[in-house]
Amino acid sequence: MANYRKILVAYDGSPTAKNALAVGADLAKSDKSWIKVLAVVPVYEGDLSLFGVGNIKETINGPGQELLAEAKNLAQEHGVHVFTNLEQGEPFERIVNVAEDENCDLIIMGRSGFTHLERELMGGVTARVIGHTERNVLIVQENARLDWNNILVATDGSPNSEAAVKHAISVAKEYGSKLTAVSVAHTDEEMIALAPEHIKNLVDRSLQYLEDVKKRCQEAGITINTYVREGEPHDQITKLADEIGATLIIMGTHGRKGIRRLLMGSATERTIGYANCPVMIIH
Repeated sequence: MANYRKILVAYDGSPTAKNALAVGADLAKSDKSWIKVLAVVPVYEGDLSLFGVGNIKETINGPGQELLAEAKNLAQEHGVHVFTNLEQGEPFERIVNVAEDENCDLIIMGRSGFTHLERELMGGVTARVIGHTERNVLIVQENARLDWNNILVATDGSPNSEAAVKHAISVAKEYGSKLTAVSVAHTDEEMIALAPEHIKNLVDRSLQYLEDVKKRCQEAGITINTYVREGEPHDQITKLADEIGATLIIMGTHGRKGIRRLLMGSATERTIGYANCPVMIIH
């Protein structure tokens, strides 16, 4: 189901964070959700003996309290009440931990940056939250709104992409959304030149994944369009999203462990970086 009982919005005062709060407020009103806004400030690592402890706390927490006051005012303008939380520490760790402690169903974050490097890296905090949390994560651009009308779901047959397909079908059934599924056969120029038979196998596998999605949609009474594309997954997913006018991309992320969670450049991360509509990551 698309109904989210508890939503966590990560807030740092940036334009994308303000829009994340606006999207969260809209979702909270439609689903009657409980919403918490989280701001994170750094831990003081200097010599505490040089200052009064009270002054240290005020100096560190002051900007965070100002952010939360600003968030409360914005939420009121959108007609919702929010709970707030100020944490100290590594931002991605505090976001992940608070979402877990509060048993939140969804984390909403803004997408920062439009330079090539920022699109490739997609924002260190965002990537690390996605890599470490077990909660669903919605990433929104500065001026984007959450719209369930035209959904694109990406599948590669993995367990996490299967979870994304299941969620997309539930949303489409609940909201009467137009649903499209894509599976990308990951190819490059060298593979095209040297291994055409391998490409055929990849395409056949993608077709099998989509046939399974079609069958599940038929059982749920949902009409779906499917596409097999060849190339870089993030490039093909975002291009197709633009072609069909998708209002939301839903996809999974592979369950990496340890240091691999910190590596940038996966299909999921790059899709978020280049997409022109919100992206929902399903765990």
